[in-house]
Amino acid sequence: MAALTAQRQAAAVGELISRDADLAAIVDRCGAPPFWSRPRGFATLVYIVLEQQVSLASARASFDRVKALLPEFSPEAFLEIADSDLRACGFSRQKTRYTRLIAEAVVSGSLPLARLGRFSDERVRAELTAITGVGDWTAEIYMMTALRRPDLWPLGDLAMVKAIRDVKCLAADADREAIYELGESYRPYRSVAAKLYWHHYLSPH
Repeated sequence: MAALTAQRQAAAVGELISRDADLAAIVDRCGAPPFWSRPRGFATLVYIVLEQQVSLASARASFDRVKALLPEFSPEAFLEIADSDLRACGFSRQKTRYTRLIAEAVVSGSLPLARLGRFSDERVRAELTAITGVGDWTAEIYMMTALRRPDLWPLGDLAMVKAIRDVKCLAADADREAIYELGESYRPYRSVAAKLYWHHYLSPH
């Protein structure tokens, strides 16, 4: 299926809210979700790694600090930064290691980052998760925001899961299988459904 554009996302939202009254209620209350997207490439992948298990504001601050150190945000330039400088930017020891491994994989060619847009979702996931520190969540968020794939359902995203439990009045311990099955009902636009739940999560209510 073609990559999402603002127009395709709007059409997908229309289809989803016609199927699911709870999604329609999100749009009634909060409006349609923004068309969130990010540039493809190494910088975005580093940013997503920084977002793992921390607040968006904290990740943004660390990303901005490291960006200020770089003449260009390339893997080659990134590898020139000392570990101590990365830690001063807010990178944990673990995230310093993960982002260096990504940079090394891009430089060596073992991660064909510039060509991922040509690959299937399954192939992109396999290429990305072959690198230590890049799990399913990181791969899925990259596919959703940079490659703009329309049918991803990031079960590891805590904000999405919390919003689903809230909107669908599920128990706090609702199992992964129930949330997976809900996602199946949103095919082939699970990414757009996820954005609707994120929109609920981020909107004041």
